[in-house]
Amino acid sequence: MKSLYSKFAITTILIMILSGVISFIVSNHYYQVTLKKKNDEKITSFAMKIADFASSQKTINLDDYFTHIGAIGYQIFLVDSKGHKQFFGSAFRLKNLPDDVPEKVLNGEIYHGIRNFPKQTFVTGFFANELENTVGVPFTYQNKPYAIFIRPDIKLMFNEMHILFGWLLMLTILLSIILVLVSTNYLVKPIRKLTAAVKEISEGNFSIKLDIDRSDELGDLAVSFTNMSQKLDKVEQLRRELISNISHDIQSPLANIKGYLNLLDDQHLGMKEKTHYIQVVQSEVERLSTITKQLLLLASIESKKDLMKISRFNLAEQLKNVIHQYQWSIGDKGIMMSYALPDTWINGDVSLLYSVWENLLTNAIKYNYENGNIEIDLNDSGSFVEVTVKDSGIGLEQEQLQRIFDRFYRADTSRTRSVEGTGLGLSIVKSIVDLHHGKIVAESQKGKGTFIKVILPKM
Repeated sequence: MKSLYSKFAITTILIMILSGVISFIVSNHYYQVTLKKKNDEKITSFAMKIADFASSQKTINLDDYFTHIGAIGYQIFLVDSKGHKQFFGSAFRLKNLPDDVPEKVLNGEIYHGIRNFPKQTFVTGFFANELENTVGVPFTYQNKPYAIFIRPDIKLMFNEMHILFGWLLMLTILLSIILVLVSTNYLVKPIRKLTAAVKEISEGNFSIKLDIDRSDELGDLAVSFTNMSQKLDKVEQLRRELISNISHDIQSPLANIKGYLNLLDDQHLGMKEKTHYIQVVQSEVERLSTITKQLLLLASIESKKDLMKISRFNLAEQLKNVIHQYQWSIGDKGIMMSYALPDTWINGDVSLLYSVWENLLTNAIKYNYENGNIEIDLNDSGSFVEVTVKDSGIGLEQEQLQRIFDRFYRADTSRTRSVEGTGLGLSIVKSIVDLHHGKIVAESQKGKGTFIKVILPKM
């Protein structure tokens, strides 16, 4: 399989060759159609002047005169009525003038050999050094008829230019090929680096740095590729952490269930202890069930983005229903609840958005202090609605705040059971808000509470 370098170089060189051939054909056609006629007229006019001058002079030596004309760059064939032939200037390559042409010119006709020279694809008449490719005019000298056939001596007039143009053409082609090879290498080199980087990524190495500093599309591609590799590296880290978190969050309740079931096998166990152990097992089963449901919900959200059940509903009523559902938890912890929820109608998936407010409220309750405060506000800003949930709870460090939407992330790094949770709630919230083309913003201070704003288009 040919490399991109060879393909690009060969293609460019072939384009150069094809362009040259097409240019030659077009220029040859232009000469045959337009320039040949003009060239014939110009040389005919010059031949007529020569003939008129020779006819007007009674004592001029024709041999000397035509020898002089030939020396300044013309090829001349002279014939008289007796068939005597003379050539002046450089020799013709072919003396292929038809036999009847001299007789016709002697009789007063003008021969337009240049204009009527046969068309050939790769030979222009201008460079054909043939006697047929001349202009013939009659004249009379000392009452004796003559016919003169003339054409420019291209070799004499343009010999040095031929050499110069030949060298220029060769050097141009040679330099063009060298520059094509160099420029192709310049273009292909970063692509080779990108190819090698792709292979590294396919082998699981995401810590790649590309030393491609360009301000063109390849430079933009290199920057995008570097950003992608960094994101993939982050995704890989999150994947490993996710596996670790899932393993921990599932293994821990399973170990507890197994341990307490073994304890329940004890025949001497009292009824009070059995009841306690059964309650612990039930709690761990519910914990596993919650994790499973939330994982399934996340998978459902991501796999069925186009299957949302969009309907128009009163967002204020939905928020009030969520608050009423958890009124007992709020009262049990002595939390002061305040809210401002004017009627606001939006379009969205009712059940998914219910999960958003439910997760935000339960977090505000769960991580709040005893006798703390929770404020919920709903604002209609025209094409968007803003729902803010503010609590006076334990708050978060800035490092923790940056990761609260990651799956299984819990600020409680010790993973004690003092605060129950799976670390999936805010990840679900973020996914649902994204599905609705919304935005979620979180602010928090350690020991002073957390503020979360959800911005949704009214659609």
